[in-house]
Amino acid sequence: MTYEVTHRTSYVYESVVSASYGVVYLLPRDTAAQRVLDVRVGITPEPDSYSERTDFFGNRVANFSVLAAHTELTVTTTSVVDVAVRLLPAFGTGPSWESAVALVRESDDPDVIDARQFLLESPSAPTSPAVHAFAAESFTADRHLIDVLGDLTARIFGGFQYKSGVTDLDTTPDELLQLRKGVCQDFAHFQVACLRSFGIPARYVSGYLETLPPPGKERLIGADVSHAWVSAYLPTLGWVDLDPTNNVFVGERHICTAWGRDYADVSPLRGVIFTEAKTNTMTVSVDVTTVP
Repeated sequence: MTYEVTHRTSYVYESVVSASYGVVYLLPRDTAAQRVLDVRVGITPEPDSYSERTDFFGNRVANFSVLAAHTELTVTTTSVVDVAVRLLPAFGTGPSWESAVALVRESDDPDVIDARQFLLESPSAPTSPAVHAFAAESFTADRHLIDVLGDLTARIFGGFQYKSGVTDLDTTPDELLQLRKGVCQDFAHFQVACLRSFGIPARYVSGYLETLPPPGKERLIGADVSHAWVSAYLPTLGWVDLDPTNNVFVGERHICTAWGRDYADVSPLRGVIFTEAKTNTMTVSVDVTTVP
């Protein structure tokens, strides 16, 4: 599938902003499953500086500054991305989770060594006894890791309600366990913490879902907004992506922009402004359409 994604973020400030400095994580990256055909970034007012770079995790990042006085700021990214069908191992195949953990711990393969950094706790996805206990119901003895991943994804989907406005950026996995309500970001952080607590490298992935569902399929939660999911490392296969918000293994309807340890590494748009304003209004719109 080929998609065009338009992501527009607009800020309106209550008083004049003398300078804005922004960091943009909205430029899709090339992966084994997708190829970026085109990316355009538009900033209003016209930026005084603009540059792009690659961060530590290989994500494409844009930096800009607007030094003219302004009361509104709009950042629009338009991307064209070709997404391939992902081939997944069948359930009941591959290594057990215990074997996978041992391989991750002991292997000197460069890819495995690189994956180990995603075993470490991160601020938004800390492990805890409660998180470990939840995950333990999926990590039964000698179970194939691919089966563990599918079961854990299904249990998060079935055990938590998708509801916006209940959580915020500071909500922890332990707090989510108490609330049993949240959004894709919360579910992704929770699953990342579950996997890391058992020694499986896991990273947080930011991106989008196809806006319109295929004929006869239900519309997926998270369409028309930024979405988040999880990528788990299988030593014999590589990275496998899971979407606990929708109880699916990630396929050609998911478009990746960036990945990191958690949301803080890949927040779509952040920066610093200089102003006396106490409040601002932010609106975000996302449109994902297929390209013939």
